[in-house]
This record gives sequence, structure tokens and C-alpha cells, in this order.
Amino acid sequence: MDTFPSIPGSGRFAYSAIHQRPDFSWPEGKRLAVYIGFNLEHFAFGEGLGAGIGPASPQPDVLNYSWREYGNRVGAWRCLELFDQLCLPTAALINTALIDHCPELLQAVMDRGDELVGHGHSNAFRQSDYSEEDERVLLAGCRARIEKLQGKPPAGWLSPWISESRTTPDLLAEEGYAYTLNWCHDDQPMRMQTRSGPPLWSIPYPQELNDIPMVMGRQLDACAFAELIIDNFDEMLLQSQGQSLVMGIALHPYIVGQPYRLRHLRRALQHIAQARDAGSVWVTTPGRICAHLQGLPPAPGPGTRASAP
Repeated sequence: MDTFPSIPGSGRFAYSAIHQRPDFSWPEGKRLAVYIGFNLEHFAFGEGLGAGIGPASPQPDVLNYSWREYGNRVGAWRCLELFDQLCLPTAALINTALIDHCPELLQAVMDRGDELVGHGHSNAFRQSDYSEEDERVLLAGCRARIEKLQGKPPAGWLSPWISESRTTPDLLAEEGYAYTLNWCHDDQPMRMQTRSGPPLWSIPYPQELNDIPMVMGRQLDACAFAELIIDNFDEMLLQSQGQSLVMGIALHPYIVGQPYRLRHLRRALQHIAQARDAGSVWVTTPGRICAHLQGLPPAPGPGTRASAP
């Protein structure tokens, strides 16, 4: 057989090796940008999807529902106390159902000056199950509700369960979002191609430094998860001498807000805060990362941090 059929690709970006790209720096010459993605989620009772601490039971699954709700009632508040102690900003990835369910939690996040990122209406449902028309309604509706809540629209989006349709990036750009967190294919941001032309940045979002796949999926204990964060940070700080990089940390308060896990998370975040205080790292939000990139001059070549849209 002399020829093989082409392998389908996403069509959203070209291949680009990390060490072959134009160089750039973050503000004040920093080389590593770190952000916390703080997932604040609400789940339907008696139906839909949700992470589980135990085997799924016939609905209503009180065990798993109430475990997840612990995050909104207790875990999130303990995490916010920790972030305040260490003066750490976060990107709060919010289900808009929380606006009605626990508005005081979202108010506390806004009072801290944290960024609000669209994260669907509820994590009980996958975005990829929607028709294109219904998906557009979801994206536009969440954007409008967040704008009404905080006085400005969100710049970014993370799909519930990282679920996309074939047209999600196109719809995001068309509905006014500046960046997506759905893709974990790189350690640098890049522009994604969309059908109608508006630029859409892909900001790296972690699936390894993420408590759901690591703690719930791979069953790491809290101590090991904290060491994972520290080791990843130290190695990326070293690697960033060659290229400016982005490191995200994805946290869910019903997991890391449990007291014995929070204790170990504190140790990991203290390590990062110490490096920040020494001037070694830019601790920020994905929205600020996106805004910084938008202010850089375009760089040549496809798939790079500032390739032409």
C-alpha cells in the first residue's frame, strides 16, 4: 500500500514544537505564569451527571449529591480563606445556576476581585449533547447572566466536563468570548482558528494538575497531590528559562475543601506564594494572561502564541 488516508485533525491549530517558537515574556520579564482555576459548580438533584465519592446509586443519589454540595456550603469558604491568607487571585469557573442557588458565595468571590469565567449553567449536563442552536443559547445566556451579575461579560469559557461539539470554538468566538480553557494540548497559549474569523485564544488548562482526575480518578491521596503541584511548579519554573509558560491548577472545593486535603493544599500553595514573593513567577488569572497576549505584536508562523487569526 503506497498511500494511506489522511488522519482527521481538529483544524483549529497547526503543529508547533515548543522550542521552535518566537520568544516573549510575561509582565516584568517573568517567564512562568501560574493561575488557579477554582471550579464552583451546581448539580441537579435526582438526575444528570456528577463526580462521585461512591458508586452511583439509583436516583435520587443522596450520597454523591450531598458530597458535591459540601463544596458550596463549606469547602469553597475554607478555600477562599486560604487564598486570602496567601493573597492568591483565582479564576472562579462558575455554573450560572449558582447565581440563584448561593449568591453569597459568588459575591464573596467578586469581593476578592477574582475573575469570573463561564462554566455552563450546571455540571449536571454535557455541552456536547446540545444542538448548535441550543449551544449558542447556552453560551449567550451564561455570558449575559454573568455580565448582569458583575457588570461586565466574562472573557473566558470552560465547558462542563470539557465537552465540546464540532462548532464550540466557532460559537465561543461569535458570542464574544476571548479565550477557551477546554484544550490541554500545550504549555503556551495560542490562537485557535474559527470559521468566521474572530480570534479565540486557547489558554492551557490542566488535566494532570487537576483534583478530579488525580484524586478521584487515580486515587492519589492529598499529600501526593500536593507534591505533584510542587514538583510540577519547580520543573516548569526551570523549563521557563527557555520559553515563557503557563501553569494552571484546577481545584474543586468539594474535593480539596475537605479538611485533610486542604491542609496539604496549603503547603503546595505556600510554596508557590514564596516564589511569587521572591519575584520568580507571575501569579495571575487566565483573563490577564489573555489580555497580555492581545497586547503583544503578532509573531510569524502558524500555531504560535501570536499567529495571525
